Amino acid sequence: MRKSTSREDYLVTILQLSSEKDFVRAIDIVRAMSFSKPSVSIAMGKLEEEKLIKIDQKGRISLTEEGYAIASKIYERHLKVAKLLVSLGVSEKVAYEDACKLEHDFSDETWAIIKKHIENVIGKID
Repeated sequence: MRKSTSREDYLVTILQLSSEKDFVRAIDIVRAMSFSKPSVSIAMGKLEEEKLIKIDQKGRISLTEEGYAIASKIYERHLKVAKLLVSLGVSEKVAYEDACKLEHDFSDETWAIIKKHIENVIGKID
């Protein structure tokens, strides 16, 4: 797995957990991603160094503006690609698994065209 893919997966997980909880801690990410505590701890340190997340003194993790922008972009791709695949007849489970693999690899140019096509074919997907 590419470094940026893993980084993006962490950011999306933090985004998703933030919408479900008042605050996110490393243990929540461990549980959500089924990774080891040391792996998540190392990743959080790197994300904090890159200024994509903030970790307060109580261990609460939040996305910075840049981290939020990256997570939102990837999550939008994930949802739209998955819904497109479902509309084509792919089972929901497989569509979401495949979307997770595809969401990271589109260039911005390619994604803009795919997104426009999705919206033309099956309408706006939120």
